[in-house]
Amino acid sequence: MPLPRPLEEQLEDLLSRQHGSAVRVMQAFPVYGGSINEAYRLETSAGAFFVKVNAADRFPSLFRSEAHGLQLLRNAAALRVPEVLAHGEAGGSTFLLMEYIAPGGEDRDFQGRFGRLLAKLHRQGGTSFGLDRDNYIGALPQVNTPCPDWSEFFMKCRLEPLVKMARDHGRIHAGDVLRFERLYGRLPALFPTEKPALLHGDLWKNNYLAAVGGQPVLIDPAVYYGHREMDLAMTLLFGGFHRDFYEAYQEELPLQPDWRQRTGLCNLYPLLVHLNLFGGSYAGRVGTVLREYT
Repeated sequence: MPLPRPLEEQLEDLLSRQHGSAVRVMQAFPVYGGSINEAYRLETSAGAFFVKVNAADRFPSLFRSEAHGLQLLRNAAALRVPEVLAHGEAGGSTFLLMEYIAPGGEDRDFQGRFGRLLAKLHRQGGTSFGLDRDNYIGALPQVNTPCPDWSEFFMKCRLEPLVKMARDHGRIHAGDVLRFERLYGRLPALFPTEKPALLHGDLWKNNYLAAVGGQPVLIDPAVYYGHREMDLAMTLLFGGFHRDFYEAYQEELPLQPDWRQRTGLCNLYPLLVHLNLFGGSYAGRVGTVLREYT
């Protein structure tokens, strides 16, 4: 789908003002892989840029939330994160304009480097769990009401809203709703005490890339301050990263020895996200995890 002309003109105007001279979009190449937004690599007279686009009436605050999350990650000065140049609305479309980071390949040290840098990110602590605003995980609203206690935050802001959504749409078994109620009372005993850590929030294989030179880059975050096992567990949900990633993370910022025993518990949240978005087999996966912990 071609870039809408009103949006193209708006982007040219923004880039021209930022560069102090006229910038023209010469070609917009569609970039595939996302399921929510349209994305393009812009070839312009001032170089390459990257832009995400969506209908203005679909997710009006999505890109504003993503821009805020990307800036939080950039401020941590741990992993490379694309610079946000602008976000706004033009011609019925919302957009998020960023620097374009050319993909490279993973060298033999990439995964270890990635693990150490993620640990550095997680050293960035907050005063409470959550965030000063709600945002999104994928196409779903993500509740981030600050809370001093992780188990309470996990229950009220991560599990309860999505269990209710799944129940209201008939996507979860009634027995599993009752199992969640039993699980809530057990959470304080299941999670070890951790300080709030700055999380990517949606860390799976499609949400990072290797830049030219083997530099790890984070993209498409769902940022909040949370229990750092959440990010580690998410990496294992769809197959896991290379073992060098986990070994390097452990050397830099050791996890509790039994952290892998809680990956299913942590991943109840992304599983509920997928259940509400896609239904199908995710109901069975949620039920299997619940039985393990209840």
